[in-house]
Amino acid sequence: MDDAVRLALAKWPDVPSCTGWLRLSRRGEWRVPEGPVRHAGLRAFIGRNYQATTDGRWFFQNGPQQVFVDLDYTPSVLHLENAGTLRTHTGTQVQSVSGAWFDEEGCLLLECEHGIALLDDRDLAAFCAHLEGDLETPGATLTLSWAGLRLEVGSIRQEEVATRFGFTSKPGG
Repeated sequence: MDDAVRLALAKWPDVPSCTGWLRLSRRGEWRVPEGPVRHAGLRAFIGRNYQATTDGRWFFQNGPQQVFVDLDYTPSVLHLENAGTLRTHTGTQVQSVSGAWFDEEGCLLLECEHGIALLDDRDLAAFCAHLEGDLETPGATLTLSWAGLRLEVGSIRQEEVATRFGFTSKPGG
């Protein structure tokens, strides 16, 4: 959290929270009602101050105000970089993956030290190079081989993800 945010919290501790204004897209874009947040400095500020409450509601601390984030899918979205590394939508590098699942629409979810995350669909084809097994046969066993790890890829239904991984998709209601 930024120092300026900590100071604002100390100065104004009782500012009401905001809901229904900011959301995180399936591609890791911050979006407001007017469209995507394009300003690089603002995106970085939101990312540095993005966190969760103990009950799994994600927000960014905007000075003294908590701005709760509606999640289009998961609290984090991963991007595959050219060097084969993964980064969260906030720019944090992924060091380890502990679980992998495909949902019923073919979206890949990865559990890492940053929690459960959706792989950006634009990176899915390239990331499939790290999968071993028959991608064409439903029910076939797939294995993820990434960064020295080998993990069996499971299946999960989209409607189960938030409950299983303990987050709230729509914290405002």
